[in-house]
Amino acid sequence: MLRVPVLSPSGKQLMPTKASRARRWLKEGKARVVCNDLGIFQIQLVRCPRTTNTQPITVGIDPGKHYTVIGVQSAKSTLWLAHLQLPFKIVRERMEQRRMMRRGRRGRRINRKIAFSKRAHRQRRFDNRRQCKIPPSIRANRELELRVLDELSLIYPGQTHLIFTNQKCLS
Repeated sequence: MLRVPVLSPSGKQLMPTKASRARRWLKEGKARVVCNDLGIFQIQLVRCPRTTNTQPITVGIDPGKHYTVIGVQSAKSTLWLAHLQLPFKIVRERMEQRRMMRRGRRGRRINRKIAFSKRAHRQRRFDNRRQCKIPPSIRANRELELRVLDELSLIYPGQTHLIFTNQKCLS
């Protein structure tokens, strides 16, 4: 059973509660619904609670090429679980289309009737031949995961600990 995130009246993150308790608080007017960027149902208390104690929370990530699983868990229960559909395919297709369009423009710009040595070619501006960068498709995947983690840090309380379940890149 997943839990509902709770905010104090000042906006501080509190420990999540059961859905039935959250519905009861809403019905009694003790809380109101708050929106967040992930679309998670979240409530904010109207009055200050008696205690603001929190437990350690762990965020587990299982990164993949097309999908990533993110789970938020406390010692007692699973607080949130999601499958992210990563933009790998879309970015790859757009990069291939960009490459084709660029090759077409370069082909139209060169006058092929004159000798190769006399054609207008620009000098290379910098050393772009070293491959020490992350491919755009992989970078887009990781940036989406980081954006979701940043939003989760605004929703769930305390110091969160990250656990990566896919250890291929570390070995």
